Amino acid sequence: MRTLALMFLLSAPAYAVDLDPAAVERGAPLYVENCASCHGENLEGQPNWRSQNEDGTLPAPPHDDSGHTWHHSDKLLFEYTKLGGEEAMAKRGLDFKSGMPGHGDSLSDAQIWDILTFIKSNWSQESQDVQRQRSELDPISEN
Repeated sequence: MRTLALMFLLSAPAYAVDLDPAAVERGAPLYVENCASCHGENLEGQPNWRSQNEDGTLPAPPHDDSGHTWHHSDKLLFEYTKLGGEEAMAKRGLDFKSGMPGHGDSLSDAQIWDILTFIKSNWSQESQDVQRQRSELDPISEN
C-alpha cells in the first residue's frame, strides 16, 4: 500500500499551488486504503459508472477530471464521504439511492479532508477553479 501511495504522490499533477502539500501527502495513503477499492487506484472509477446497477445505485464514479466529483462543493463532498450518499442527499431534502457508504465511523474529519485534498490535487486547474466557485456558493457552516 505504501508503495502505491508513493506512486500517487510522484505521479499527481502539481496543478494547485493553494492545496496543502502535507494534506495531499497524508491523503494519498488514506485514499488507497479507503477509496481505491471502489473508485480505482488511479481515480478512474468503476466501468459504466453512469449506468444504474440492478439495485438502482450507480457504480463508483471517477475522481479525476473525467468524473463529476469536481462539480460538487466541499460541503457536499465532505458530507457524502462522512455520512454516505443517501444520508448526505437526504440532508439536502433529496431521495437518492446511493451505494456510497459513510466513513464517519472509520475516518476522522481531518482524514476525510486530507483525502479530498488528495483527490483535488489530481484535477486540472480549471476543474479546481470551478469546484472552488461552487464551494463558495455552498459554504460550510458550523452547525
